[in-house]
Amino acid sequence: MKKLFVILVIIIAAGIGAFLIFRPSKPVIEKEAKLEQRDLHVEFRETGEVRPRNRLEIKPPFAGRIEEILVEEGVAVKKGQVIVWMSSAERAAMVDAARAISQDEYERWQTIYKPTPIVAPMDGFIILRSNEPGQTISAADAILVMADDLIVEANVDETDLKYIKIGDVLRMSLDAYPDETFNGIVEHIAYESTVVSNVTVYTVKIRPVKKPQVFRAGMTATITVTAESKQDAWSIPANFIKERSRKKMLTVKAVKNGKQILEVRTITTGVTDGKYAEILTGFQQGETAVMLKEKAKEKTKSFMSR
Repeated sequence: MKKLFVILVIIIAAGIGAFLIFRPSKPVIEKEAKLEQRDLHVEFRETGEVRPRNRLEIKPPFAGRIEEILVEEGVAVKKGQVIVWMSSAERAAMVDAARAISQDEYERWQTIYKPTPIVAPMDGFIILRSNEPGQTISAADAILVMADDLIVEANVDETDLKYIKIGDVLRMSLDAYPDETFNGIVEHIAYESTVVSNVTVYTVKIRPVKKPQVFRAGMTATITVTAESKQDAWSIPANFIKERSRKKMLTVKAVKNGKQILEVRTITTGVTDGKYAEILTGFQQGETAVMLKEKAKEKTKSFMSR
């Protein structure tokens, strides 16, 4: 009889414990939200690189010695401008022999046998000075490298290409100077794709509207593309929306039979920027959406398993 009483007490205690642990808790509202009009922008970012639109290596027409370089890196030059004076191997040997004789002999041969000028083949600026006067080089060696302009090139995934058109103005920044932004105009989209890391991409060329002073070839740039936007969209914070079985749900305050209740509704959304989402159906102006506070329940083993 005593054992039966003890077992009965244990069963009752276990039942009460289970009830206290697993009884449904009253929902607690953590936050509330109403529809507000906001400008929503869906953006994605692409990585690009600052590159010359046309890059040209300035090489001598023959092997010989560089006598004088008249330009520095970053200097603008005009087509036809003399930028280097060059001596052939024969002239260099003859002038050096004359110098060994006397200064007058050297000056006489300098006048008789003049060095060869190398001129800029296009308008542009110098981006690399790879040799110095006095060096002997071959016809395959570049003395200087010049470019006509610096632009940004980005490889854009084919799935994102639909959001970019020639003439679009995009916002850009340089990774070396992330706080400074500037605009660029899309001037070319490649007609042929390339495959990078098993992804089909197209090269997009973007011309800066106003080049930053720090612009240098080889710099990494971040390009911001607006995929979709909507002004004055009726929206709520996106974290109020939950997804269940591929349906978007929203908990809303409602009145039923004169009593206020919480009602879970299926809604449809439009543009979302990640922080806010446009509401198309299922929730109206004047109504209040709520976010419920989730109470952490302590996981307790069943008394019966002890």
